[in-house]
Amino acid sequence: MTDTAKSTSDDLSAEVRSWLEDNWDPDLSVAEWWKLLGEAGWSAPNLPTDAYGRGLSRSDSVAVAREIGSFGALGAPSGLGLLLAAPTIAAHGDRTQIDTYVRDIVTGQKAWCQLFSEPGAGSDLAGLTTKAVLDGEEWIINGQKVWTSLGTTADLGMLLARTDPDAPKHRGITWMAIDMHQDGVELRPLYEMTGHAMFNEVFLTDARVSVDAVIGGVNAGWAAANTTLANERAGLGAGGGGAAATAVPGTVAGNLDRRAGDFVTERPKKKSRSGGDKERRSHRSAAQLHIDLAKGNGTASDPCIRQDLVRLHMMGEIGRYNAERVKATKAQGGDVPGMANMAKLAMSDMVRLQRDLGLRIVGPAGTLHAYDDSQKAAIDAATGNPFLAMITGTALYAQAPPIYGGTDQIQRNIIGERVLGLPKEPGDVNKLPFSELPKNA
Repeated sequence: MTDTAKSTSDDLSAEVRSWLEDNWDPDLSVAEWWKLLGEAGWSAPNLPTDAYGRGLSRSDSVAVAREIGSFGALGAPSGLGLLLAAPTIAAHGDRTQIDTYVRDIVTGQKAWCQLFSEPGAGSDLAGLTTKAVLDGEEWIINGQKVWTSLGTTADLGMLLARTDPDAPKHRGITWMAIDMHQDGVELRPLYEMTGHAMFNEVFLTDARVSVDAVIGGVNAGWAAANTTLANERAGLGAGGGGAAATAVPGTVAGNLDRRAGDFVTERPKKKSRSGGDKERRSHRSAAQLHIDLAKGNGTASDPCIRQDLVRLHMMGEIGRYNAERVKATKAQGGDVPGMANMAKLAMSDMVRLQRDLGLRIVGPAGTLHAYDDSQKAAIDAATGNPFLAMITGTALYAQAPPIYGGTDQIQRNIIGERVLGLPKEPGDVNKLPFSELPKNA
């Protein structure tokens, strides 16, 4: 890091700390605290300044989250509203939509889910068939979505629907904000082999969306969808992550009226050089967690495990340096094409390595997994290892990241075609009306 970059980073940290010292009060309600944090631009500092952000880079936004965590304050609302909906609406929405939707996101008032994938339109998202028909001042929605994360706690959904079946498949799609609480929306949980049900399938039967809830224009939803997907891949990619404690936003989770301080732990204290107390919370990477675990059970001396611990550390550092590279390039008015896709691929590799490495570290105990709290308590007592559930949970979940957010194969296609300029697969189906496309084309 150059002296100039370090000075800028130090200035940002000082500004965040100063603001927190003036505003953080653990006795505030979560809603009151998030209102202060969001309206000051610290919930989503990567958003533009005219969209409740501060126009910071992604790496600087991560630094802000870590500073909030180090201070011991409650961080920004969790979930897909902040990660996906807010940047999409900020980029494609009008002033009223930004003030309506983005403000409720950064202040935690509303939680969001993503209604993109369908049983027949996953990797080929533009093949979606959920239909929207205009009825006066409302769109009538019928169709089915699947792999909907966090749908059970969502107030609103990012919906892609086909509004013109006679246009080519990428041109007849519209991005809409849909109310998830209406009668025409039915959620069914999809239980994973981890024992959890993060994903859901969603059935839309004569559901309604106001014409004012269309983001980016009718039949122009593919551009808005690409903004959503780009933010998803960047957010899921290697090299990010914050350290602040957070909570689930929205009206369903029931956290808004709770005390903000109940979601954070007391900050550890460290003596400063001047002799006073300096409060700090450390940030541990995935590699460091595995290193500590290997040291704790004596497997850190295994040369193969040591080698993979170094690999995991290196992959994390490469992701971090790539994030800094993007930041520096954008500061000079440039960009690094395909970096979000490469970061998503790297994240998939890291999760697979964590799966294999973690199971080798814990050995036969890796065959034990807790599917509920009572089972976890029993396994913790039997093994004396409170981190085992994290290892086995990661191992079972590791098959998902290479699929969700765009499969590894799709990421490679995008890099090949849009970054390297390689020829697309033969065929001219993108110019045919969607209604005339052969099935699965």
